[in-house]
Amino acid sequence: MQSAKKSLAEIDDAFVDSEELHLLHRYWQAANYLSVGQIYLLDNPLLREPLKPEHIKPRLLGHWGTTPGLNFIYAHLNRLIRNRDLDMIYVCGPGHGGPGMVANTYLEGSYSEIYPEIGRDTDGMRALFRQFSFPGGIPSHAAPETPGSIHEGGELGYALVHAYGAAFDNPDLVVACVIGDGEAETGTLAASWHSNKFLSPVHDGAVLPILHLNGYKIANPTVLARIDKSELHDLLTGYGHEPIFVEGEDPVEMHGKMAMALDTACDRIEAIQTAARREGRAERPRWPMIVLRSPKGWTGPKEIDGKKTEGFWRSHQVPITDPRQNEEHLHILEQWMRSYDPDNLFDDQGRLRAELAALAPEGIRRMGANPHANGGGLKRDLVMPDFRSFAIDVPSPGSVNGEATRTMGRMLREIVELNAEARNFRIMGPDETASNRLDPVFASTDRVWMADIEPYDEHLARDGRVMEVLSENLCQGWLEGYLLTGRHGLFSCYEAFIHIVDSMFNQHAKWLKVSRELPWRQPIASLNYLLTSHVWRQDHNGFSHQDPGFVDLVANKKADIVRIYLPPDANTLLWATDHCLRTFNRINVIVAGKQPQQQWLNMADAIAHCQAGAGIWHWAGSEDDSGPDVVMACAGDVPTLETLAAVGLLREALPDLKIRVVNVVDLMTLQSASQHPHGLTDAAFDALFTADRPVVFAYHGYPYLIHRLTYRRNNHENIHVRGFQEEGTTTTPFDMTVLNKMDRYHLAIEAIDRVRNLGPKAAEARAYFENCLSQHWHYVRDHGEDMPEVRNWSWRG
Repeated sequence: MQSAKKSLAEIDDAFVDSEELHLLHRYWQAANYLSVGQIYLLDNPLLREPLKPEHIKPRLLGHWGTTPGLNFIYAHLNRLIRNRDLDMIYVCGPGHGGPGMVANTYLEGSYSEIYPEIGRDTDGMRALFRQFSFPGGIPSHAAPETPGSIHEGGELGYALVHAYGAAFDNPDLVVACVIGDGEAETGTLAASWHSNKFLSPVHDGAVLPILHLNGYKIANPTVLARIDKSELHDLLTGYGHEPIFVEGEDPVEMHGKMAMALDTACDRIEAIQTAARREGRAERPRWPMIVLRSPKGWTGPKEIDGKKTEGFWRSHQVPITDPRQNEEHLHILEQWMRSYDPDNLFDDQGRLRAELAALAPEGIRRMGANPHANGGGLKRDLVMPDFRSFAIDVPSPGSVNGEATRTMGRMLREIVELNAEARNFRIMGPDETASNRLDPVFASTDRVWMADIEPYDEHLARDGRVMEVLSENLCQGWLEGYLLTGRHGLFSCYEAFIHIVDSMFNQHAKWLKVSRELPWRQPIASLNYLLTSHVWRQDHNGFSHQDPGFVDLVANKKADIVRIYLPPDANTLLWATDHCLRTFNRINVIVAGKQPQQQWLNMADAIAHCQAGAGIWHWAGSEDDSGPDVVMACAGDVPTLETLAAVGLLREALPDLKIRVVNVVDLMTLQSASQHPHGLTDAAFDALFTADRPVVFAYHGYPYLIHRLTYRRNNHENIHVRGFQEEGTTTTPFDMTVLNKMDRYHLAIEAIDRVRNLGPKAAEARAYFENCLSQHWHYVRDHGEDMPEVRNWSWRG
């Protein structure tokens, strides 16, 4: 084997057995043949008769250009796994590399074990080809249906960050991550190179990035393939890697170069980890990586109709577009497929020949059967403390103040401690753990940091459970990779900036939706968000930090995937945290403020309220047995405060007005029970909101969402929602609610306007509330703070 100390410039293919590489080449040909067959063929899978138009699919879909390179890498990684008994998974970055991933898992046998109807014979091959990008079949990318995949691949940019998420706390795992040069142009991938500053050679596994330069995207060159090699080398070195270049197009030469490059890279990884673990010193090394430069559409047609195809963007998708209609093109396709010599690859029954089948690893060492790529099977439940032990004592509603997220932070601190030995829980966030008042966790752990640490730095360590980097994309991607390989975590973020990961959230939700329908995919821990520093308390940041719309996006997803919680105080937040961390195969969003505020429910009442999802706060209302005149509803901590303040004003000004207060903590209860598992039945909804009384609903986000969730309800036309109206600035907390007309005075006026025949007292009260708004306007602009009656208000019951 190559010495770990050997210079990268001295790689010598004499160290590689030529017979082994000859077999490896045939294996690669088999994968390429199966990949082309998936794109084109309905029948005649082994070309045992001349190719005819009826053998071709009527709609040709798929991507050939990146596939031969992916197959080349897969075959060589198999050699590495087999020779070294590596625990390795393959993360496929190039967007539509599905033909290659399916072909290789079929060749190694893992595909047919999961899908026995796709057997390892001629009939099975026919079914394999037919299903690809075909109605009722499988997608063209490495989707959840693909064994060994933890990465959807349809949207570019997330391969490398997922790979690092998989490697954290997986000390024996090597994650081979193939990065397409098109994908390398995305912002998330560009930031992902910095993940190596967080990877511990002592406690974590290794990531082996393989940058695949085939030169072209859909119709243009790629940036990294067109810059000078020395510039690319310097760029990758600057990112903290030691790049090993494998370049060429002659397969014989390339097999030797690739085998030696991978051996050298693995020697380096082993040397890094051995030294670090022996000495217990987790200093940041310079990790190896591979740069593979090969032609796009490698081994495909050189030209079609006199136009360059191999090594050009024309090979990106389907190089031969009309073989059913064009006899000459049909002939080119047949020549192309026969160039792989299928009879030399598969026997008379369509089985991979024995000498080639022996090249694949065995059992769970096959990348399509590696347990880490089906992480739910490795998942262990978190050891959870009793959340009740962190409760704030609330003798009566509004009698004490507390910080909800700081209370949550104390619970998270104990979760970190209880799971320290298992090393299966991490907290991700963009430099905001302390800002979001979760800093009690630092009594038990630090922020992981593998770059330089100065003596005056605080809470930075080589072995921390908190991961902070000022990229929401990296936080999201790390956590996704961590969850997909069987662990647990939490992503804490400023509410307005969680939108940065909207598309990543979409892709993960799609992954969960599909994987839940696959019985062989084991459930993974839920993706849990804490959104705080929210829209209503941006006193010093202003409009740029105000956007509560992420929950609207979340609510678009499949009902059984998403949950949205708006706990109004600390004790309800403790329940929501405990509940979400125990769930699986879901995306949970918790929205909670970090500022000191009045606390409403003792722990017993908080549990009952959260379990119901929504409920009447009898202690706050004034209705009698005849029912309410108006329902004052609220969802969110600031809307709850303003609603209760409005109720206090109304009860004092109009003591005969019968008011019901309804608080919603689980937003999805508002949907019909036929639309969401948490949805209230119509009878239960009417029991809360009535069937015919006006409802004034103060909501944390955009009012439209409440209308959307309740449009099927009997009383929808009487629901009047106030929430964020895109009005905001650097101002006082109360002025923020006034600007958006969700403050106590506007809510009280709304109630008066919606209840008929209230008489002269109501008109006087309304005029008084209008005057209060005018006084407020002048006061905050004269004094720079809210009026004393607002600042000092507390619930008096």
